[in-house]
Amino acid sequence: MKSEKKSYEDAASGVEVTQLTDYKGHSHHFYFTNPGWYANGEKLVFSSDRNNRTNLFGVNLKTGGIEQLTDLEPIPLPRELEFLRASKNPVIDEVYFWHDLTLMCVDLATRTTREMHRLEPGWCVSMTNCSADGKYVFFGSWRDLSDRIPTDLLRGYVGFRETWEARPRSRIVRVAVDSGEAEVVFEEDYWIGHVNTSPTQPDILTFCHEGPWDKVDNRIWGMNSATGDVWKIRPTKPGEAVGHEYWMKDGIHVGYHGHTSQGKPMLGRIRYDNTTARESEFPGQTGHIFSLDENLIVGDGSGVIRVWKKEGESYAGPRVLCRHDSAMRIQQTHPHPRISPDGGYVVFTSDRSGYGNVYTAPLAEFESLPPAD
Repeated sequence: MKSEKKSYEDAASGVEVTQLTDYKGHSHHFYFTNPGWYANGEKLVFSSDRNNRTNLFGVNLKTGGIEQLTDLEPIPLPRELEFLRASKNPVIDEVYFWHDLTLMCVDLATRTTREMHRLEPGWCVSMTNCSADGKYVFFGSWRDLSDRIPTDLLRGYVGFRETWEARPRSRIVRVAVDSGEAEVVFEEDYWIGHVNTSPTQPDILTFCHEGPWDKVDNRIWGMNSATGDVWKIRPTKPGEAVGHEYWMKDGIHVGYHGHTSQGKPMLGRIRYDNTTARESEFPGQTGHIFSLDENLIVGDGSGVIRVWKKEGESYAGPRVLCRHDSAMRIQQTHPHPRISPDGGYVVFTSDRSGYGNVYTAPLAEFESLPPAD
């Protein structure tokens, strides 16, 4: 498939932004907690709506050449087929995704697919994530309440608060990559979402209690899947809120943002064992955030990709890396910025052209970037 790659100079910062896709249908990279690089970092997996179907594709970051990785039958609404919940194995070039209630795998080299596990009817599927040793895929699921709660979480969070209030039975499931053997490693009567595995600790993961950040009993939870131990990470006090948690590169620390009991925005990082938390109030606004460590953080608030740099115990900035100007009407076109594994650039999604497309922007020297409004 020919290259759709093109570049332009960002009007706000002067940074050269590269647009990797250009098709009259939405394309997006994986959710910001799930890296999608493969072929030794030379290619990136993305989802795209083409020929009235949604499939996985790969783009060569240097040449722009595109390859189709899956050829799947569409799934009718309300479940539909989407790849925000997809994840890549960190050891081998495989991607795991949902096709209706079937957990599937695609080999990125051969483009062959196989079924791994089928969830029984009556359950909803959530984010997939692979253990650091590449042996297991984890995912969260919860009882389907759509027969009594109108639900469309991808477009406007319809039913979000009502589902949280209903406290649906939820599970964390572990599936062996080689055999497909599945095991429920945790379950409870609270809405579980965002199962995120440590990139370096094979048995350690986080999950969240879904719902309004300032209303849930506790947002971020840790789990040792080998022992079954579960604990709170960064418990909140009245008036506080945290969320959009993600693993930093060391697989030991978890990043997040939120606000203090006084309503002031805050950036934080904490060890997965709920020790050595460091938090700083920060200027500006953000939606999602991501960083490889605590030194440089990117976010996607107010139409721009913003950058904060740690200086002492606080953060300088924000500065504008580039504009994204995404309308963000659906989850697939949220920017969800993520820094590349080598720290050289940011990948994000935007529908600034009218359709969702995948972009990259080099992480220019912080001091060279203009201040954000």
